[in-house]
Amino acid sequence: MRNLEAIVILWNIGVLGWILVGKEKKERGLMISLGISVIFILLQGILEGMRWQLIPAYALAVVPLYILVRARLPWSKQQKKTSPSLIKKIIGIMAAVIYAFGAVVLPVLLPVFTFSEPTGIYKVGTTSYEWTDETREETYTTKAGDKRKLKIQIWYPAKKDSKGNISPYVQDGALLAEGYHRLLGLPKQLFNSIRYVKTHSLENVDISDQEASYPVLIFSHGFNGHKNQNTFQIEEIASHGYIVVGIDHTYNSTVSSFSDGTVVYFTPGLDGKVEMMDQTNEIWLEDVNFVLDQVEKLNAHDPDHRFTGRMDLQRIGMFGHSFGGATSTQMLMSDDRIKAALNMDGVLYGKLRVPEGGINKPFLMMSADQSRYFEQYIQDPALTASLTDLFKRYDHITDGGNYWLTLRNMSHMGFSDLYLTSPLFEWMGGINLKKSYPIINAYTLDFFNHFLKQEPLKLLDQNIGEHTLFTLEKGEK
Repeated sequence: MRNLEAIVILWNIGVLGWILVGKEKKERGLMISLGISVIFILLQGILEGMRWQLIPAYALAVVPLYILVRARLPWSKQQKKTSPSLIKKIIGIMAAVIYAFGAVVLPVLLPVFTFSEPTGIYKVGTTSYEWTDETREETYTTKAGDKRKLKIQIWYPAKKDSKGNISPYVQDGALLAEGYHRLLGLPKQLFNSIRYVKTHSLENVDISDQEASYPVLIFSHGFNGHKNQNTFQIEEIASHGYIVVGIDHTYNSTVSSFSDGTVVYFTPGLDGKVEMMDQTNEIWLEDVNFVLDQVEKLNAHDPDHRFTGRMDLQRIGMFGHSFGGATSTQMLMSDDRIKAALNMDGVLYGKLRVPEGGINKPFLMMSADQSRYFEQYIQDPALTASLTDLFKRYDHITDGGNYWLTLRNMSHMGFSDLYLTSPLFEWMGGINLKKSYPIINAYTLDFFNHFLKQEPLKLLDQNIGEHTLFTLEKGEK
């Protein structure tokens, strides 16, 4: 809950309590309380933005006004002579308590969520691009000459004295709310608070001069996800000295919007079948290869003079969630430019298989226990048989000395920002983001710091085995 929201709610509930239990409500006191309520609501609306979740709290401000107006009505003096019964008073107090409870609970269940402050030594800057691959026809449309177009966002270490506009979580929260509505079948009003969410990133500021160049990490979102869906993780990584390049995989993302007004929502296909998912992965690999080519061009000559010579192209890694994790695994096996990769709870879709002996490149698999042990909950033998191939794809995932981190009491979407939109997701799934996010971030940094920056491992080799919150495995070399 935001600061002014809390002030509006607490003040108006306090006024309601005073009206209910106070012995005498003088007109002057009612006028002052009404005035203060109006001022708080106006300030909250101007500085934070009004939202429908606070309507019950806003409405409480009407109570003093109602009493003031009612006191001036002709029959009010006659009514004052008759005191309400004890039962009516109790009913009134109970109704007020229930209403006040609702005024508090609604903005708590549907909050304007926040991200933890990044712990690195750098401020975080961010900027966005639209890149068109003129060599590829867009396969999701039938329009002749329609080329593959992608939205890109880059996060990077910024100068210590950087000042600028704080970047919103997404550029158009209404579009993302509509995208979630289409995907989840829930009213988009449940997600309209996303437009108020701010990050810790500063828009279009200068890159830090503390290092000559910085390692580059490519981020690929989950199927139906979007490039900003792991802001909790991306800002933390960038604050520790990485340039992170996030990709919206158009037509497979929640929504992608372009400067020409084009808005593209997730387009369902035959993607539930393993064979189709393997084929779709090829499109994502082409996206990443194209983005890597563009990154090389940006490093050679950035028209904005921000990234020229500042991207260390000899130290490129990749990470992704779900289908983006699968894409990261495939890129690690197929592109020499990717030196290390992290897969967060991604089924190993794609044409390449992890061979016996391992990938022979640094690889970290992160899984939710609910996902990793999913097969033990399957009751249908036919379904089990159809998934046998998928399960076998994990057989050699840690071979060659690679790592597999399994988080306890964790679900698939817990690796993204989605559960921040409502604590109900955590409560229903038994998830605790305050515990899981630090683990994800700490092991992500430990992995890339070691294999891209040659820093000593602080966690991975030291914590092999069973722990309260996770299990960490390492394969034989």
